[in-house]
Amino acid sequence: MDFCMKNKPIIWIIIASFLTLALVGLIIYGIRVISQKNKELEMKDEINLEAWEDELNAMSIQYEGFHQTISNDSLIAQLETEQLKVQRLQEELRTVKASNTKRINELKKEIETLRKVTYSYIVQIDSLNKENQRLEVEKNQATANYRRASETVSQLTHEKQQLTETVQMASKLDASNITVSGITANNKPTDKIKKMDQLEIHFTVNKNITATPGEKDIYIRIQKPDDDVLVKSRSHVFTYENKEISYSAKRTIEYTGDEYSLSIYWKIEEFLSPGTYRVDIFADGNLIGRKSFKLDK
Repeated sequence: MDFCMKNKPIIWIIIASFLTLALVGLIIYGIRVISQKNKELEMKDEINLEAWEDELNAMSIQYEGFHQTISNDSLIAQLETEQLKVQRLQEELRTVKASNTKRINELKKEIETLRKVTYSYIVQIDSLNKENQRLEVEKNQATANYRRASETVSQLTHEKQQLTETVQMASKLDASNITVSGITANNKPTDKIKKMDQLEIHFTVNKNITATPGEKDIYIRIQKPDDDVLVKSRSHVFTYENKEISYSAKRTIEYTGDEYSLSIYWKIEEFLSPGTYRVDIFADGNLIGRKSFKLDK
């Protein structure tokens, strides 16, 4: 009993020492656990920082790509503003410390906001690209339709021109049965140049119901063997193939579309040499007949 009473303070001292050691151990363990947790959080934040930096790099590249696909000045200005925000966050991520939890959380929110904004631009640009593709298809269709319409108009114009030319050809007068005879002063036929007083050019204007009826000026050109044209006056000209050419004689007839026979005379007042001559007949600006003939001495 006396022993127990004497040793009681020692027991309490031992117990207190043990409890103190246990408490110190718990405190040290708690500090280590908290330190380990902090290290894990710091490592997690470091990993997040690297992931965020990769994400921002991808965003920056994406914004650069946007410039290649759009031409809307207003949208480009908005994209440039967002790209500057991305670049600012990239710079800050390079300098922020993993222990700065408050700023890291702020950056996290800013990055999340940028992520949403970027996605909205992706949707908007995708919609614009689809609209541009639709407009391009419509433009190509319109261009093809215009080309086809132009080709149709060109074809119709060509056909109209051909039809006009066909009508003009159909309405063109034609001279047939052309004869050239020498006549003496006594109205007797002769083959001798020295006895000739006139040349009679006789022909028939054929029937043509498509020709415009009315007065027709019929011109003849008598061409000598040396290709010179017999004329009474240098002022006797008419239009043929957009040129003014001389004529030998002229006669006006009333043409109704029916066959019409006539003679045009040339009074011989110059020397005519023997050889092959030619007479050309014109009406309505067209050559309607031609005949070669010979004159003897």
